[in-house]
Amino acid sequence: MLSENLLLIAPWAVLILYCGIVWLFSPRGVSAQQFFKGSSNAGTSPALWVLVFSAAISWIFAKSIANAANLGQAFGIAGGIGYATYYLSFVVAAVAIYFIRVKGGFGSLASFLIAKYGAVCARLFLITIGIRLFNEVWSNTKVAAQYFGPEGSGAYWVAAFAVTAFTMFYAWRGGLRSSLLTDAGQMLLAAVLLVVVLVAVFPPLMERGLPEVPDTVHWAGITFIALAAVQVLSYPFHDPVLTDRGFLTKPGVMVKGFLLAGLLSGVFILMFSAVGLYARAEGLNGAATVAVPMAFGLPLLLVFNAIMLTSAGSTLDSTFASTAKLAAIDWPDRRSEPKARERSLGRWAMLTIALFGNLPLLTIYMADGIGPAVIAATTISGTMVMGLAPIFLLSFLPSAGPASFHMAFWPGLLFGVLITVESATGMSIFPAWIDLGSGKYADYLGVNVYGLLICTSGYLLGALLFGRRSAVATPTTGI
Repeated sequence: MLSENLLLIAPWAVLILYCGIVWLFSPRGVSAQQFFKGSSNAGTSPALWVLVFSAAISWIFAKSIANAANLGQAFGIAGGIGYATYYLSFVVAAVAIYFIRVKGGFGSLASFLIAKYGAVCARLFLITIGIRLFNEVWSNTKVAAQYFGPEGSGAYWVAAFAVTAFTMFYAWRGGLRSSLLTDAGQMLLAAVLLVVVLVAVFPPLMERGLPEVPDTVHWAGITFIALAAVQVLSYPFHDPVLTDRGFLTKPGVMVKGFLLAGLLSGVFILMFSAVGLYARAEGLNGAATVAVPMAFGLPLLLVFNAIMLTSAGSTLDSTFASTAKLAAIDWPDRRSEPKARERSLGRWAMLTIALFGNLPLLTIYMADGIGPAVIAATTISGTMVMGLAPIFLLSFLPSAGPASFHMAFWPGLLFGVLITVESATGMSIFPAWIDLGSGKYADYLGVNVYGLLICTSGYLLGALLFGRRSAVATPTTGI
C-alpha cells in the first residue's frame, strides 16, 4: 500500500521540484527587445554557451527522447544512430543561416523569403511552421503527462494542464529571454539525470552485450538511418525553435554554437537510446521509456519523469516564444525594434497556442481509432516539407523566384499529405517499386528520395523557365 501511495504522490513532488528549479532561472521582468531577441539587461546578445545549451535542450524534445528509446528497442543500435542522425540538422541550419545573414544581410527567415520569393511564399512558409509549433505543444505534454497516470485519467489531464500552465506562465513574462535562461538550467538538469539513467542501464547492458537483431530488422534500421539523412536537408527549416536562435548572435558565434549544440544533443539522444537497447535485451514489452524504469522501480521511474518534464518544458517555452515572434514580428514583417504593442500581441498568440495546442489529445477519446492514427501521422511531418531543401539551399541562384518556390513547395506538400493518409488509413497509395531499402521505412525513404528529386527539379525548372519574369529584386543571397 505504501509503494502504491508513493507511486501516486512522488511524480507530483518531482513536478513541484522541477517548477521550483526552473523558477530560479526565470527572469522577473523583460523589455520587448529582450522578449523577442533574448538579449541581456545591458542589451547584449546571448553568450555562446547560453546559445549552445538553449539550442541543444530545445531539440531534446520529450517526444524525441521517447522515440530514441523506442527505436533502439525496435532496431537495436541502428535505431539510436538513425534518430541521432536528425541532429545533423544543426549543421545544415548553421550553414544556410550563415549565408542568409552574411551574404544577404537578413535578420530572419521570413524577411529573406519575402525578399527572395515574395510575400505570398513567405506566408505559406509561416503557416507551415505554425502547424509545426501547434504539434509541438500536444506531442510534448502527452509524453510528460503519461508518468502521472494512464491516458485519459484525471491525473493525466491535470498533469498535462499543469505542465502547460506553468510553462506558459514564465514564458508569458519573459518570452525568448525566459526560454534562454531556463534552458541553461534545464540542460544541466537533463545531463545529470541522463548520467543517472546510464549508470542504471549500462552495466547490465554491457554485461549481456548489445542485443542481437535479425538481419531483416538490422537492414530496416539502416533504412531509417538513410531516411533521416535525406530529411535533414529540409527538416531544420520548418522548426522555428531551431532557426530563431540562428539570428540572436553574430554569425560566426551562431555557427560555432549550432555545431556544439548539434553534437551535444545528438550524443544525448544516442546515449539515451541505450534505454531501448536494454529493453530489447531484457525482452521488456511496451514503450521503453515506461517499461525500463518500471523494471528498476520507483527511483528510476521518478528520474525518467524528471527528464520528460525537463525536455517537455524546454521545448514548450521555446515553442511559445517562437509563436509570439511568428505572430507579432514575422507575419507582419516588422523590421523596427519591437515595442510593448508587439509584446502584447505575442503574448496573446502564446496563450492561444497553449489552449488549442493540446486539443489533439482529446481526439483519442472522441472517435475510435481516429485519434491515434492522426497523432501517429504527424510524426512524418518531415516529408511534407521536403521542398524547403531547394528553397533554402539553392537560393543562391539569381533567377530563382516565386515560381521556383511554388514548384518545389507544393509537390513536397502533396507527397507528405499522401504518405500521411497512407499511414493513417493503411491504404497502399504509392506503388511498391517506389520503396527503397527494407522494413517499415522503405516506403518513406522512397517517397522522400524521389520526392526531393522532383522538388529540386521543379525548383530548377522554375528558375529556368520563369526566372526573368518572377525573380524578386533582392540583395545578393547565397547559401
